[in-house]
Amino acid sequence: MYYDLIRTKLGTILVAGDYDGVKVLNIQDGKRKYSIPSDWKQNSAFFKAVEEQLNLYLAGELKEFDVKISPEGSDFQKKVWDALTKIPYGKTVSYGHVAGMIGNPKASRAVGHANSLNPVQIIVPCHRVVSSNGKLAGYAGGLDVMVQLLELEGIMTKDKGSGNLSIK
Repeated sequence: MYYDLIRTKLGTILVAGDYDGVKVLNIQDGKRKYSIPSDWKQNSAFFKAVEEQLNLYLAGELKEFDVKISPEGSDFQKKVWDALTKIPYGKTVSYGHVAGMIGNPKASRAVGHANSLNPVQIIVPCHRVVSSNGKLAGYAGGLDVMVQLLELEGIMTKDKGSGNLSIK
């Protein structure tokens, strides 16, 4: 497995994968640090396309990634993550909506759990999934990063002074 650390305006992003595709893309924001296994080899050139597309996305110039991904997880998780890639840029949906997308409309809690375990953040846009009441919660990269990503995509967020974030 190869890896690289990509510096972005969101902070350092750990990307890892092999010839099957990107398996890990995680924001390392100071609160969350991911240890790098000793058998992984650093290879910046291997992830050049990922770095270029991330920078274009974060500059507001890219709406859809076309790098190959190969996240590891259960069949259910992979089904959820695949559904997330179909949520359009600039749109949000509820966990229940994603459950319906995968043909299991009563599985919103399981979808939320799979969403929280998404190993390929940003490319698999779990930040576009919100509670049915519009509240933002539980983004693995941190709510501050979720807000930045949603606002980058033109989705306004609000805090009614309660400390709770939701979409407008």
